[in-house]
Amino acid sequence: MEVKLLSSVFGLSPVSSERVVGNAVLPISKSNPRRQTNRVTAINSVASKTHVGVQRIIKYENGAATIAKVVENPYLKAETASPDLHKSLLDFLEEARDFVGDDDGPPRWFSPLECAAQAQGSPLLLFIPGIDGTGLGLIRHHKKLGEVFDVWCLHIPVRDRTPAKDLVKLIERTVRSEKYRFPNRPIYLVGESIGACLALDVAARNPDIDLLLILANLATHVNYFMSQPLVGMLNVLPDGVPTLLEEIFGFKHGDPLTGMIDALMNELAVHQMSGVGGGILKDLFAISTHLPTLSRLFPKDTLLWKVELLKSAVTSANAHIYAVRAETLILLSGRDQWLLKEEDINRYSITLPKCIVRKLKDNGHFLFFEEGVDLVNIIKCTNLYRRGKSHDHLSDYIMPTRYELKKQLDDHKLLIDATSPVYLSTLEDGKIVRGFEGLPSEGPVLYVGYHMLLGLELGPMITQVLKERNIHLRGMAHPMLFINSEVTFVDTQMLDKYKILGGVPVSNFNIYKLLQAKSHVLLYPGGIREALHRKGEEYKLFWPEQQEFVRVASKFGAKIVPFGVVGEDDICKLVLDGDDQRNIPILKQFMEEATKQAGNLREGDETELGNQDCYLPGLLPKIPGRFYYYFGKPIETEGKEQELRDKEKAQEFYLQVKSEVEQCIAYLKMKREGDPYRHLLPRMMYQASHGFSSEIPTFDL
Repeated sequence: MEVKLLSSVFGLSPVSSERVVGNAVLPISKSNPRRQTNRVTAINSVASKTHVGVQRIIKYENGAATIAKVVENPYLKAETASPDLHKSLLDFLEEARDFVGDDDGPPRWFSPLECAAQAQGSPLLLFIPGIDGTGLGLIRHHKKLGEVFDVWCLHIPVRDRTPAKDLVKLIERTVRSEKYRFPNRPIYLVGESIGACLALDVAARNPDIDLLLILANLATHVNYFMSQPLVGMLNVLPDGVPTLLEEIFGFKHGDPLTGMIDALMNELAVHQMSGVGGGILKDLFAISTHLPTLSRLFPKDTLLWKVELLKSAVTSANAHIYAVRAETLILLSGRDQWLLKEEDINRYSITLPKCIVRKLKDNGHFLFFEEGVDLVNIIKCTNLYRRGKSHDHLSDYIMPTRYELKKQLDDHKLLIDATSPVYLSTLEDGKIVRGFEGLPSEGPVLYVGYHMLLGLELGPMITQVLKERNIHLRGMAHPMLFINSEVTFVDTQMLDKYKILGGVPVSNFNIYKLLQAKSHVLLYPGGIREALHRKGEEYKLFWPEQQEFVRVASKFGAKIVPFGVVGEDDICKLVLDGDDQRNIPILKQFMEEATKQAGNLREGDETELGNQDCYLPGLLPKIPGRFYYYFGKPIETEGKEQELRDKEKAQEFYLQVKSEVEQCIAYLKMKREGDPYRHLLPRMMYQASHGFSSEIPTFDL
């Protein structure tokens, strides 16, 4: 692992934006002798007074530290296939081995070279470690974080005994220095356990600075029932963690059992690609094979000090919690109850003015090392990523990586396989073809269509258009999908997919900005009224009288693509709609609470569209039929801006678009009657004889 040196003297914060300082060679510190390796072997150089905190990018070759030149790369959208997320506790221990030798000196900041390719104007992310103090706690996330953040990690040497209050002052000096350098850049403080307490203290002392806190397994209390016996054991035993492990598990470095474990793990590595399954056993083996590293990382006196540091940090954070004004995201593991109480987290979520609690039910204390935890993904899904004063759904949107897109495809695979969607589009000459060839490749384009029950058509459509045509549809969505707090009718984490795929709260302003940026915009004028329709209302449009999207489209000469989709009546039957639920007292109360939380986008509209209820429809599944999508011929608006300023002309054009959508739906309803593969059994028989990856035929076009 390689790092950028940010600050090497306690109390000196980085103040220079330089990335390269010549090609000088830095001698290895005598206090940090290292073998020949390309890993980081020291971060202990001394900054001169004229170059306080100069950022140097260093690597070690042939026993000398060489300053390496790094070129800022442009942000590569959707090109990262989840790098680093295959790393594990074993990788952490490998890297930590080079951080904990004869490592003296005060706490200092470093930045991994893996994080060197951030986009211009990226916010600063300061990572404050937990009990290990290495600063390597985000090793699984470095590369992905480094694309969208300027990442600095705090390293607290093993022998350092800086009290909690002085660590807070050190972090605070860095925060204030960076605030001075970049007044408009937000600063993220990411802390775990002890580090989370320190981050809270820094935020409490600096309510005037734009801070965002991400606190993983925040230590809210010390479990004295467990900590006191631990301290007693440490005082009796000759060493720290390794001795405890030897006593409990019988693992000793260099004995035959450990050798056998090493061989077994090497064999498992060949067959175990992602570490899924047996993760706890693998981590246990990793610990057993790195006892010397653990011995240097957690000697007895250091562990005793860490326990006292933990007590001090928890006490201070609890005392100052009421002064915090920063946006806060608390990541709460479901299987970690030693350093936190859920009732304390509930109190924090009420006390902190802008707090989101994200519960990860299946994870434990080592949150950032665990499978399925992607910090960048969590930040994106909670709308916390921003480069300015507030989150902008357009400019702050981060394109999905290949890994995230594959996950979305996998999540919708069951629905896609069950319904075998048929996608049709229309060429410029009016010819209907199978696939997306008729969709305009260049924006701005506005796709306007019918919303099926619960938006069932969205996942297959958006993912397939992105996969086959590399066209990213930015869907206009109800603002309730972006609520981070708990809502009555749905688990908010189920809505993450809409944020990952580029959903934007529906408004005329957002449509304007997206079309101005030449985006492909997906709009459902019928909105929630169509998505939560009543019995017998399938395939009926509920469009408002306003024709604003027509005028906005003409402003930028956007093409309007009308489309229809059918198939909801072939996969489920609506048995309990809003009218039915209003006659059941408990469901009526549930529906009223959900409607209140969702808000009314069409307040002032005296029609039924201005009084739409939110509810979860009662559905009876059917043996799946088939989904059909039909994109009509694009309608030109270029050169019509002046004409469509006339209200009557705009209304006429609006009704034309609506009529095209209705015709698309009618065409699909008629043609599907002649599809020999509309039902599941014929499709299964076809794939059994032609291969399960073969495209299933449909009706004649």
